[in-house]
Amino acid sequence: MTNINWKVRIKNPMFWVQIVVAIFVPVLGYMGITAQDLTTWQAVGNVILTAFSNPYVLLLMATSVYNAIIDPTTTGITDSKMALTYNTPNSDK
Repeated sequence: MTNINWKVRIKNPMFWVQIVVAIFVPVLGYMGITAQDLTTWQAVGNVILTAFSNPYVLLLMATSVYNAIIDPTTTGITDSKMALTYNTPNSDK
């Protein structure tokens, strides 16, 4: 994973949205939880503890994060040579 332009990804808000969704959607789906079930911090804490104590849910989260990180337009788990040269996210306008 050294051939990924982490500097640009970390600056990109959409990267963080993808990571948050990649972590929380598998947890909510596996546990059958909706937003209405998370109305207290205690409920949120219980969900987090349950998720991190379940190897299957951890595997689901890791797979989702992996899928959010890889660039499906390149071979392997790397960014393209062009993407590695970016200092900010490319905007093809």
